Amino acid sequence: MTKVDLSPRPVEAMSPRQLERRGSLIAAALALVNEIGVERLQMKQVCERSGVALGTAYRYFSSKDHLLAAAIAEWHRLLLADLVAELRGPRAGLGATDRVVRFVRGGMRAYQRQPELARLRVAVAASTDPFASESLQGMARADSTALQAVMADEVPAAASDLVRHIVGHAWQGELTAWVTGRTTLGDARRRLEDVVRLVLTPYETACPAPYEVPSNLR
Repeated sequence: MTKVDLSPRPVEAMSPRQLERRGSLIAAALALVNEIGVERLQMKQVCERSGVALGTAYRYFSSKDHLLAAAIAEWHRLLLADLVAELRGPRAGLGATDRVVRFVRGGMRAYQRQPELARLRVAVAASTDPFASESLQGMARADSTALQAVMADEVPAAASDLVRHIVGHAWQGELTAWVTGRTTLGDARRRLEDVVRLVLTPYETACPAPYEVPSNLR
């Protein structure tokens, strides 16, 4: 008996109309998370808000976890693009440490303004859905790409991967500690900025190199 492949369609294989439906589902999910929270959200509600039939929605997302992971990954990608863009131009004279401190500070403030999305990011991190995991891995890669753009060429290539790994995990860890009530937002932000200074200060140079916003974040 032939097994039917029930995997959601890959994004790169979607038509413009399919991408539009996928975007509608993501927009509806984000709006509902902000309105009612992660725990109360159901796929049926997302479909009613987006106008996409429930059966059709599962062609795009394997589960609620997959949809929510894709939604926070897309919101976070746009946030990263804004943060990187803000650090260009007038602030180009800042060293790598100060740029990354401003970068993570801006990111924490964005999650402070939308705490339900911070809770969403923490919630989906525990998902066992393999397609949700793919979306989260994509978000981690976007973090790494944005951090590389902000650091420019001031950190040696041999250390760059480790520095980005440390900063990315510190950011996730402090968001988790804040969302779960183990720390205040102020303490979480201070610790995150201390981590940035600890790992980046040794690589400071007198003349920071220019950098550009990566094409996938524009």
